[in-house]
Amino acid sequence: MTKRLASKHKVDRRLKVNLWGRPKSPFNSRNYPPGQHGKSKKGKPSDYGTQLEAKQKMKFYYGNMNERQFRNTYRKAIKQKGNTTENLVAFLERRLDTVIYRAKFAVTVFSARQLINHGHIKVNGKKVNIPSYLTKPEDVIEIKDKSKDMVTLAGSLVSKERDVPEYIQMDAKNKKAKLIRVPKFSEVPYPTIMEPNLVIEYYSR
Repeated sequence: MTKRLASKHKVDRRLKVNLWGRPKSPFNSRNYPPGQHGKSKKGKPSDYGTQLEAKQKMKFYYGNMNERQFRNTYRKAIKQKGNTTENLVAFLERRLDTVIYRAKFAVTVFSARQLINHGHIKVNGKKVNIPSYLTKPEDVIEIKDKSKDMVTLAGSLVSKERDVPEYIQMDAKNKKAKLIRVPKFSEVPYPTIMEPNLVIEYYSR
């Protein structure tokens, strides 16, 4: 287990939200930051602090991407025509690990990365083992035949924690999913308030 994976439950309390909407989140019972002075921390954050927190929430939500990866995603978003906020969310939602997570092939985005890294995923019939691979509309994402009977996969598909969003077409029987379209920010089923506009402000300073 990686250090990043082992520490994911601390993130909820540090950011003061149930970031992934999970019933086992420690934030549900201790909704204050960890540490000796967690309960007594007060004060209104600065504009910079608010922007930083928004950036950290999005970065952690998508599997705690490293800072270089997340900043590069922002740079792609500002270079593309259109609304930068929508572009940022679109790039994050097109990531293969995100699509695997949205399709409920994995319980968490962390386990979605493991599925990809271990070679269990095919895109349009070809094995892809890069979590950051950018999918396109009409791409078919599926579990390899030899991996379709995994217990963890079956458990994730029947989980009632989340629903598959409308922009992903599911074939649960054959363990296949299709990205129908790139979603708008308003369509993404975040379990907590996300503010990608503040992320743009953070990097635009």
